[in-house]
Amino acid sequence: MAFPRPPDWLIYSAVLGALLFLSLQRRENADAPPAPPPPDEIEGALLGPVTPFDPAVTVHAPDIPFQPASGTAFSISRDGRWVTARHVVEGCRRPAILVGGGRAVAADVRLAPRADIAVLLTQGGADAVPVSSVQGLRAGQRAFHPGFPQARAGEVTSRLLGRETLKVRGRGQRDEPILAWAEVGRTEGLGGTLAGLSGAPVLDRQGRAIGVTIAESPRRGRIYTTSPDTFGPAIRGVQAADEPLTGRTVTVDNYGLVADDLRRELRVAQVVCLSA
Repeated sequence: MAFPRPPDWLIYSAVLGALLFLSLQRRENADAPPAPPPPDEIEGALLGPVTPFDPAVTVHAPDIPFQPASGTAFSISRDGRWVTARHVVEGCRRPAILVGGGRAVAADVRLAPRADIAVLLTQGGADAVPVSSVQGLRAGQRAFHPGFPQARAGEVTSRLLGRETLKVRGRGQRDEPILAWAEVGRTEGLGGTLAGLSGAPVLDRQGRAIGVTIAESPRRGRIYTTSPDTFGPAIRGVQAADEPLTGRTVTVDNYGLVADDLRRELRVAQVVCLSA
């Protein structure tokens, strides 16, 4: 049984359709990549520059003899350079880094002139905590503060509220730009004051230090830290590379484990004053 021959126009249409299909298959793929995931829904606008209109916190520092205390320090260089809060070691004649086993390593001190930051120098040190050079902080972004509150291992997490000005009156008088954070979590069982956390690094989600923890306001649930305007200049020339912490993202689920690793490796250590 013979089938009728299709019309010429139908044959030509089929050939043209096939050629068009093949040409489309061979075209350059110009599809756009998938859209990036949405940012943290709590994060807001970029933080603006320091202004005279920033809210102020006033601290009175009377001229009294130094009282031995303890705080936190973190390594910024394998050759023995550490950062802590200035008030932890200012006036201390024999500051030291505790390295475990009842041992302490003596440190020389370099105080930042206009910020609550001090650089400690020891003979050798631990692997550095990466330091971020990023200036674009956002209101609402999360930070993590591993250290030694109440002279024992502990950590806190917070959310960035904005800029403030620390007005120090008395010893070390100055006006210093700082950042205010809302405490939103801490080590289970850690209650009361965070004294001893001063000097702890302020870690971003990539585990990079973006500042130094310097004070708290328990009544308001606030944590105060240095700002990039003072942190960067205070450690210029000695900071670690701007890279993630072993490629590990810090989250609310693992920040306690990350803090434990940093303390175990002595990248975050306790600083004490052996005598005034």
